[in-house]
Amino acid sequence: MIILWYAYLFVTLQRRLNKNTDMKVKNDRLEALRMIISSQELGSQDELLNALKEEGFKLTQATLSRDLKQLKVAKAASMRGNYVYVLPNDTMYKRVSSPHSIREMLQVPGFISINFSGNMGVIKTRPGYASSIAYNIDNHHIDDILGTIAGDDTIFIVFRQGSTKEDIIDALSEVVPNIK
Repeated sequence: MIILWYAYLFVTLQRRLNKNTDMKVKNDRLEALRMIISSQELGSQDELLNALKEEGFKLTQATLSRDLKQLKVAKAASMRGNYVYVLPNDTMYKRVSSPHSIREMLQVPGFISINFSGNMGVIKTRPGYASSIAYNIDNHHIDDILGTIAGDDTIFIVFRQGSTKEDIIDALSEVVPNIK
C-alpha cells in the first residue's frame, strides 16, 4: 500500500513538473516566433516551421497555427509585394530595414525636431523615443509646460500662454539633448 502511495505521489509530481516545463517551452517558443517574424520576411507556415526548427523547436503545423492565432499574427504585403507574416503593432517587435548596433543606438539622440503653433508644440522623435522623452519632460516639472501627450515618435506639448518659443526651447534643453 505504501509503495502504491509513493508511486502515485511520484506520478503526480512528475505531471506537475512536466506541466511547468511545457509552459516554459511554450513561452520560449512564442518569444522565438516573435523574433523570427520581426526579423525575417516569411510567407508560409512551412518557412516558419523551418525557422523554428533551426532555433531548436520541433512542433506541428497545428501547434504553429494556434501560436500564430494567440500572437494575433497577420499577413501583410511587404515592400517587395510578397505577403509575409507580421506581428500586431507592437514597437518592440517592429521589423527594421537596417538594424543598428546597441552602441550606435545609444549614441544617437531620440530628438529630431520641434515645431510650434500658438501655445502648442509638436516634438518629432525617432521611433520608440517619444514616451521616454515626454516622461522626462513631465518629471522635470518645467513651469512653462502644462503637459505632454506621447505616441511612438511624436510628442504633443502644451505650454502656458505668454511663453515664447525661445523660453520653451531653453527649458527643454535641460531635458532633451540636441534640441538647440
